[in-house]
Amino acid sequence: MDDGVYVGNAGEDAALDRGWLLGHFKEAGDPRHSEDVEIKWGVHPPGDRREHWVRGEERTALLVLVSGRFRVELPGRSVLLERQGDYVVWGKGVDHSWVAEEESVVLTVRWPSVPGYAVTQR
Repeated sequence: MDDGVYVGNAGEDAALDRGWLLGHFKEAGDPRHSEDVEIKWGVHPPGDRREHWVRGEERTALLVLVSGRFRVELPGRSVLLERQGDYVVWGKGVDHSWVAEEESVVLTVRWPSVPGYAVTQR
């Protein structure tokens, strides 16, 4: 990593930081540190869900289904991602939640990278 390059495996690295591969939460000096964007490789067992809705969202988000069946809940709308490559994008101010209807892998990109949205671990 001394040369400003990081090579890894999304599945392995995601397990180390709740799925997050890149964002403000990585140490300064790490090529994966960014205040501009966050990237997550989310591996979700069936029935996994976000415990609380995100309210007052300050970021734009893109979720891309890699595998499985994944539902994103938005105000007045439910979006089902069921084919590889299905995706949904929402902007600032859009509250959201989600549930994995089947074992799912979802790639999430959010920008900018801002602190304050982490769900505390049980």
